[in-house]
Amino acid sequence: MAFGIGRKRERYYGYKGKSLNRLITIVSGIDFLLFGYDQGVMGGLLTLPSFVKTFPEIDTVNNHSYRTALDQGLVVASYNLGCFGGAVITIFLGDRLGRRRMIFLGSSIMIVGALLQATSSSLVQFIVGRVLTGFGNGMNTSTVPTWASETSESHERGKMVMFQGAMITGGIALSYWLDLGTSRVGNNSVAWRFPIAFQILPALIILVSILELPESPRWLVLKGDIEEARAVLTALEVPSKESSDSLAQVDEAAVELEIAHRVEIKLKEITSQVDEAANSGWRDMFTMGPDRNFHRVLLAYFVQVMQQISGINVITYYAATIFEQYIHLSSETSRYLAAGNGTVYFVASFIAPFTIEKFGRRKSLLLGSIGLIASMVILAVMTRLSEEGIGGKKPGVVSTTFLFAFNIFFAIGWLAIPWLYPAEIVPLGIRAPANGLSTSANWIFNFMVVMITPVAFNSIGYKTYIIFAVINAAMFPAVYFFYPETAFRSLEEMDTIFQKTTGFFDAVSVAKNQPHRYGADGKLLVAPEMIEEISGGGVLVHNDFGKENENGTIVHRENVADDSGGSTTSPKNEHGVDVR
Repeated sequence: MAFGIGRKRERYYGYKGKSLNRLITIVSGIDFLLFGYDQGVMGGLLTLPSFVKTFPEIDTVNNHSYRTALDQGLVVASYNLGCFGGAVITIFLGDRLGRRRMIFLGSSIMIVGALLQATSSSLVQFIVGRVLTGFGNGMNTSTVPTWASETSESHERGKMVMFQGAMITGGIALSYWLDLGTSRVGNNSVAWRFPIAFQILPALIILVSILELPESPRWLVLKGDIEEARAVLTALEVPSKESSDSLAQVDEAAVELEIAHRVEIKLKEITSQVDEAANSGWRDMFTMGPDRNFHRVLLAYFVQVMQQISGINVITYYAATIFEQYIHLSSETSRYLAAGNGTVYFVASFIAPFTIEKFGRRKSLLLGSIGLIASMVILAVMTRLSEEGIGGKKPGVVSTTFLFAFNIFFAIGWLAIPWLYPAEIVPLGIRAPANGLSTSANWIFNFMVVMITPVAFNSIGYKTYIIFAVINAAMFPAVYFFYPETAFRSLEEMDTIFQKTTGFFDAVSVAKNQPHRYGADGKLLVAPEMIEEISGGGVLVHNDFGKENENGTIVHRENVADDSGGSTTSPKNEHGVDVR
């Protein structure tokens, strides 16, 4: 069965419908695999003989001074500082270049940075390479979640971004095992140069594929390219080849009409927000107004902050070092345990794609926080016992167990949701700059944690874990009271929820009481003609359960009467979209 879009032009490598969504998910996942790889790769290199020989300025194996620990933290964290810069530049360039071109540019910069690192013979060149690599990654991590969210269905969005989160841990695990493998080549710089150069491969895959994939239809509408947005939405709606074969007996014209109908409904939702969005800029992030932009930006910003101050990158960046220097295991055993921890982290991350829509964002974050608190408390106690020489090897065994447990709980709750949530709650007009700002928070706090970790362990030992336990305890009520549920909500539905919100504590209850437009299977639950803007902001919707209209009346009708008593109808609007 051949649909009209396929006859006109073969685009997107010939993929469409669910197959095209899967391809977008795979490319997004490769980018996040690269992100995870970059986070994990340094941990296993810092104690390699060939690495410390090349860079003796950051050798904490043979030099335990405060200055050396500080310098090592700064060098490792320089990557995060670059990521911060890349995220900040996205605030200003994200909506100008579009989602795909930002990712293309970011991947290009990452390749240059990786080449500089892998060929370094001086610490200065190595730092410059890390900053550049980070800059490109900051651009990508600010853009990919937005691109993926804006090209996915409301009922698939959570699973899609959870898969991306799983790929972060896949990259971390891959870096640990590759570090372990190359450590066996002996006192040769290949042991650290090859793992750093390896990141060029996934960056190249992204580079050659991203421009052949669909641009965000919401960005296209924002820029006035309605026809291309319609074409992208149609391509995402058209059944894949397998589905087309199963529909061979169905009238082609009827199927195409149904697809066109669904596309027009989605375009209607998008364009209802575009007039205001088209006049928005990055400064609008800091205004409240009826859309509560600043409220939403704060939520996006602090969910990323909380992810980082949980302490995850204490383990991600320094796992091998913690096992070797603080649990007092051999160098080889430490690398095996770090690789094993990364692998368990990777496996645990595949729990979230199956639970994210079932339990929602809020419950997943809250459950994760409970596990993180318990893990940090136990790590503090066991490390203290180990420092005092109490209990023999048992404190080390328990500490190792809860380093693994921490990663498992983090994977379930906090790994991917902070990357998904900002793109879900901020309005279209500020989505790119707001995601850039929230991602910059991730990276600047990542930088802070990575920089101070060697110094903290060197200065206060087990109390480092106590600090993170207290921080995680504070995160639980923050999520409970301030963060509304976004599961099964279209991006436009979140606009309605915040338009009805009157204070920082209201969003959670408003979201609970607002009927859904789409079901768990992605099917529309409201009459299409009921998705329209109403005076005073918000969108009037109708479903089988009814809802209050702007006057507090429960609506159970298929049409809304206008003031003259006739049915409300809408011709094509100024964007060329049928809004009847």
